Amino acid sequence: MNRLVLLAAAALAAAHAPPPAQQSPASAAVAHAVEAWKGVRTVRASFEQTVTNALTGTSARASGDYEQRRPDRLAVRFTDPDGDRIVADGRWLWLYLPSSTPGQVVRRADGADGSATVDLTAQFLDDPFDRYTISGGAAATLDGRPVRVVTLVPRPGGPAAFSNATVWIDDGDGYIRQFEVVQANGVTRRIHLTTLRVNVPVDDADFRFTVPKGVRVVDDRG
Repeated sequence: MNRLVLLAAAALAAAHAPPPAQQSPASAAVAHAVEAWKGVRTVRASFEQTVTNALTGTSARASGDYEQRRPDRLAVRFTDPDGDRIVADGRWLWLYLPSSTPGQVVRRADGADGSATVDLTAQFLDDPFDRYTISGGAAATLDGRPVRVVTLVPRPGGPAAFSNATVWIDDGDGYIRQFEVVQANGVTRRIHLTTLRVNVPVDDADFRFTVPKGVRVVDDRG
């Protein structure tokens, strides 16, 4: 699952955000991101990913393109390593990673909250003021764009796929341009969106996965 990516934040109500007069720079940036994503229905983007394992001292890089139609369609095509794919078709999430597990594709049933399954950044913007302690908010520049760098730490007792996360939120449009998560096992994953276009045409055919000849389907029931 080292290449389960991506990209694009999920919609949610901003009712839990503190009033503007009480917002820190970090909270204001998160509220901006939440509001910005409400109007997004489709996404096309290119990305670069770096996965670092602090225990082994190793790192791996990957890159590719993806398109998304919210709430439950996703198509990720890796160009490095070439041929790896992740597809969510509304019913199944297909993980085809021949670079690391040749000869098989993992098929996972989509749940009722399918958007969370196929949109990793949903975890940053789904009720963030209830789920996380939000800090940081320092001004920075990413790819020539002014951003705010915000840290999210899960509150005790709530479910979380990471021990802490850092997100780079565009000052202008409010979109997340980069994020980094640190997992409990010491693995750090950084996703950098090198291009990002929203509410652009997407092709339904791209959200269908055809099992290649000779490839075994493995059902993941976990």
